[in-house]
Amino acid sequence: MMIGLMYYFSTDVLSGENTRSVIEKIAGWFTPHVSARTVQKLNFWVRKTAHFTEYATLACLLFRAFRADSLVAWKLRWAVYSLVVCVNWALLDELHQTFTRTRGGSINDSLLDSTGAIFALIVIALFGLRRSATKASVET
Repeated sequence: MMIGLMYYFSTDVLSGENTRSVIEKIAGWFTPHVSARTVQKLNFWVRKTAHFTEYATLACLLFRAFRADSLVAWKLRWAVYSLVVCVNWALLDELHQTFTRTRGGSINDSLLDSTGAIFALIVIALFGLRRSATKASVET
């Protein structure tokens, strides 16, 4: 389901122009005379944050899927598999955008997507190491 949503997000429906108009309306509620430059900056940051968050979420879901019902909290193999899928999907997603009418592919967006995935996997690793350390100290 996540992949389907991500595919939909990369269509013309959520192009920069469409998200800009939504952000302009929302910003207008808080500041009635918001400048076009402010809306442009907000649109940029919202879109880039969405890239990062979307792929961090995908990495978490993939890691959980590879982990399945294992009692072990962390294995490097699961993180590598998750990262490989995320990086490949990020590249395919940007390739897909080159075929849409109002969007374009960007290797920078793929790098940002991959950074979101790496960030999430590092957080999972830290929690896994913390859990292992806590478990080891309780057992001794």
